[in-house]
This record gives sequence, C-alpha cells and structure tokens, in this order.
Amino acid sequence: MTTRVLLIALFLAALGRSGLAQVAQLKGVVVDKDTKEPLPFTSIGLKDEQIGALTNEHGLFIVPAPTKADHDTLLITALGYNRRAIAVKRGVSLENLVIELPRRAIALQGVTVQSGKIKNLGLGSRENTPGEGMIQGLPGSQYAFFVKNDKQKKLGNVRTVSFYIGEHGFPREPFRVRIYKADGNYNAPNTDLLTENVIVSAPAGGQWYTVDLTPYNIVAPEEGFFVAMEWVVSGDKFFATNFMDNYTPYGQIMRPTYEFKESRTWNYTIGRGWNLITAANQNGLRYNAMIRAEVDMIKGK
Repeated sequence: MTTRVLLIALFLAALGRSGLAQVAQLKGVVVDKDTKEPLPFTSIGLKDEQIGALTNEHGLFIVPAPTKADHDTLLITALGYNRRAIAVKRGVSLENLVIELPRRAIALQGVTVQSGKIKNLGLGSRENTPGEGMIQGLPGSQYAFFVKNDKQKKLGNVRTVSFYIGEHGFPREPFRVRIYKADGNYNAPNTDLLTENVIVSAPAGGQWYTVDLTPYNIVAPEEGFFVAMEWVVSGDKFFATNFMDNYTPYGQIMRPTYEFKESRTWNYTIGRGWNLITAANQNGLRYNAMIRAEVDMIKGK
C-alpha cells in the first residue's frame, strides 16, 4: 500500500470515528498530475453555495455536499496549477476522490539589465504602532494590501514583505505569502506574481515580521502591487476548520493601520471572492492591513 493510499484510508477512518461521515460530503485528496505528490493548502469550494475549505498538509479535504441547488460545481484551485471544476449533486456523497491538477505553464520573463544605481525603496505602511482592532481570517481567506508606488519611482525586484503580527492568538501558526498584480475587477488583486508556495511562521507577535523574497525574482509593477496574508490550516486543526460555519478563529492576528485616506485593503473568502474594505475611523482615515514591502529602486546615472 502506497503512502498516499494509506493516508486516505486513515483519513476516512478518522471521519467515521468523528461522526462527520453521517452528513453527505465530498472528500478525498488533491495531487500533482505528474508527480502524484499531494498539494497542501489547496482551495476547495462550491461555486454556487459559496462555501469551501483548504486541503491540509497531506492534500486531504472534506467539504459538505451541496444542500441548496440540485447541482453545483466543486472548484479546485492551487497556486501554480490549472484550475479544475467537478460537477456535484445535492445530498450525494463522493468519497475517495483523487483530484489531479496539471501544473500551469509560467512564461519566463527575459532578463533586463538596468542602467543606474539600485537603492532600497520602502512602500506601504510606515507605522510601528498599530491602530485599534484585529484582523483575523478563516482557512483560505486572505487580506491583501496594495503597496502603492506613490512617487512613481522606477521599480525593480521585490526584496521583502512585512506583516505586523498581533500579540494575541497564536502568532507562530503558519500562513502563506501571496503577491498579486492589481489587474482584477476595480483593480482588485488577481494575477499571482509569486507562483511558489511560501509558507512562513513568525517567531512572536506584537511586532513586524519580515519575509525575504529575493530568491523569487518578482518584478514589481510600476504602479505597485498587492501583498497578502493567506490563513492556512495546520494538521491538528484539520477536521475542525473545514466547516466554515463552525470555525473558531485561531492563528495569527494582523493589526490595522489608520495612516491612509484611501482604502487599500481587500478581503478574500473562498466562494465569495475579493471585496474592498471601506471602514474608516472618526477622522476619516481608512482601516487598512498593516503591511509593507521593500523593492529595488532604479536611479538613473
């Protein structure tokens, strides 16, 4: 018996013991089509019912079968892979699913030699003291902040991104770093600029946590780009967190900033997509996620 098959068998046995198997469910594993390796932290969602989950670190998932419409579509989305869609029916369980995703072809950019000096440019939040409030997420949800190139400098590669992690919750839990181009509807996050899985964990809360992205050669768009935190699920919380309605927030808590007059933060939830956050304080300053980035700035001779 292969390791993958054994994991699925143990997974289904655990479901039976937990009592969750009494409800019609869709359950299985998501793997790389070529290597057959499991794909952790893959988004699984019902298109019309607008519910979903993430696979755990072994690529395993459970989502309830549709309960409203007679038919729905199970959407499977993994970073760096082509999306899959599977037709499902209301109240009908599908077990032992093995969903294979083909890797998406990424067009490699040519190397451009820049003339002039390269200096460091900081974009995004400049505060070191957070505002009142907390930003918490469900598994698979994201908060993306647009680090705007306000002074229209000539940009090179992204060096680092930083998140202000709150002191409460469990700040050492893992999260995934996402970088997006602002080319969605109404300039929402859309195209992935970071196509690798970068899963990180902060050593402590109540401070900035910086992630080095220089190995990934991400070219910063001239207008700026979105930096996002995506909440993921560690294995011991897998069964509890796949059902969104019963989810209790855990993990890292980001802190907000009120240093901008415009809304630059978008929230993503599986099945619901991206939505702009427009809350403001009494002074009219907008509620934004406390995120910043450092990029190469090209200065002419």
